[in-house]
Amino acid sequence: QVQLVESGGGLVQTGGSLRLSCAASGFSLDDFAIGWIRQAPGKEREGVSCIGRGNRKKYYVDSVKGRFTISRANGENTVYLEMTSLKPEDTAVYYCATAMQCMDGHYYQGLYDFWGQGTQVTVSS
Repeated sequence: QVQLVESGGGLVQTGGSLRLSCAASGFSLDDFAIGWIRQAPGKEREGVSCIGRGNRKKYYVDSVKGRFTISRANGENTVYLEMTSLKPEDTAVYYCATAMQCMDGHYYQGLYDFWGQGTQVTVSS
């Protein structure tokens, strides 16, 4: 069965940390660029970060630079998003998704093909 499964979300206080996981089954994440996209209630989807195929170049949007780190776990078919210094404005459902290439970390309609079900991140003030 081909699927992406996110995990690792939860409730943390401002300044806390979480590590999100994006695990794939039925295909290899190494064949795709992988992005993290979030959506807060009543807001549009927002790109957070993306890691490319091959050279594995990493992209971050300005709002998370220096706080979030995206990485691939060698041999685990998993992509992580390490989130530190969390802020209430980071509260959202976080999704991972596949793409043929990263653009710049931002979300663009049609860029991402296959999505996970999402994991909720809530940062309390």
